[in-house]
Amino acid sequence: MDIKRDNSSYNMLKWGIWAYFLLLIFEGALRKWFLPFLSGPLAIVRDPLALWILMVALKRGYLKLNMYVVSTFFVGIIALGTTFLLGHGNLGVSIYGARIILLQFPLIFVIGQVLDLKDVLAMGKVLVYLAIPMTVLMALQFYSPQSAWVNRGIGGDLEGAGFSGALGFYRPPGTFSFISGLTQYYSLAACFIIYFWFKQHLINRVVLILATLGFVMAIPFSISRTLLYQTVITIFFMIFAASQKAENIPKIIFGSIGFVVILLLLSSTSLLETPLEAFTARFEGATKYEGGVGGTIVDRYIGGMITSIFGSSDIPFFGYGIGIGTNAGGKILTGEITTLFYAEDEWSRIIGESGLLLGFAFILIRVVLSIDLTIKAYFKLKSGDQLPWLLISVCIILIANGQWGQITALGFTIFTTGILVATLKKSDKLS
Repeated sequence: MDIKRDNSSYNMLKWGIWAYFLLLIFEGALRKWFLPFLSGPLAIVRDPLALWILMVALKRGYLKLNMYVVSTFFVGIIALGTTFLLGHGNLGVSIYGARIILLQFPLIFVIGQVLDLKDVLAMGKVLVYLAIPMTVLMALQFYSPQSAWVNRGIGGDLEGAGFSGALGFYRPPGTFSFISGLTQYYSLAACFIIYFWFKQHLINRVVLILATLGFVMAIPFSISRTLLYQTVITIFFMIFAASQKAENIPKIIFGSIGFVVILLLLSSTSLLETPLEAFTARFEGATKYEGGVGGTIVDRYIGGMITSIFGSSDIPFFGYGIGIGTNAGGKILTGEITTLFYAEDEWSRIIGESGLLLGFAFILIRVVLSIDLTIKAYFKLKSGDQLPWLLISVCIILIANGQWGQITALGFTIFTTGILVATLKKSDKLS
């Protein structure tokens, strides 16, 4: 193979992945503010890009057919067949559902194969730099009425994009179409903010300080318990990572003190007083309804996963057909944005669409991949590399039980897992 041409393909793949990354961050802004008349096509704009990346990668040898790619391919093809034979049989819905397994999932390993640590850190810097204006945008959305331009909904909807929060305030979506996208953005940005505090020579310190302040402020402005829980998980992973070396113990102590001081100072300002009240009201109200924090974790996450498997007796053996559990699938079939069967969590959606046998097979693949990457991230941590360990704090949930039926959540899972795989490489390969 011609080396020059191979290098050209390699660079094209990198640019394609960068485009995927930037679209993930800004496609919501395009759909709301700048190209609202293209809101529908922009919702799936990353799919043709992913297809192109996969075609080039497969042709040039950058897509390695490991056990995860091969097994999901077979599960996806069989699920596609049963959808036409026994399920809803709609071509558009089937394609939309199949793209998750056959198009987006393999992209994880292309990203991991093509990118190197330098690329990952460059993308991480973009996330850190964006945390500053993103928090400013959140503040504007929080304090502005839903009719304001900054709160326009998808397609320029004048009713606003904010989601019900507390005390009459709405959860701001930032540049995204929904609060979940903003939550996943800050969850990923937090990994790099913490990492760059370990490696301060790699980034402008003033920017890092401002981004840290922005992230801390984003938690109350978001009125999102999910962001708080994910932040706590990442902090626990950070403490464990830092404790592996004795010289990091003072950093943990002073960093914790600094975090508390910053939080206290910010909470005393008029800017954050109202968001903190709204966040506290939301947290206390929802947590009380769910029976405390323990009830939230057990019922909302663990309980939902168990129920999806053992409570699926009413679902056909091969499910209702892939894609039917998504809002887009419901809209194609009914003309309205809805799902044709209720699935509160991801595992219920998978089993509802593909049935117990195929659904459980795909769930198992995702769980095994999550465990596999966690083990590899731990060994990288033992060798002195904290970044994979911080990234797995986000990926461990996104891979195993993330809401892949939602386009932004799917995009963040694919991208975050892909850069995690890239950081795990020893000889630029993942077996």
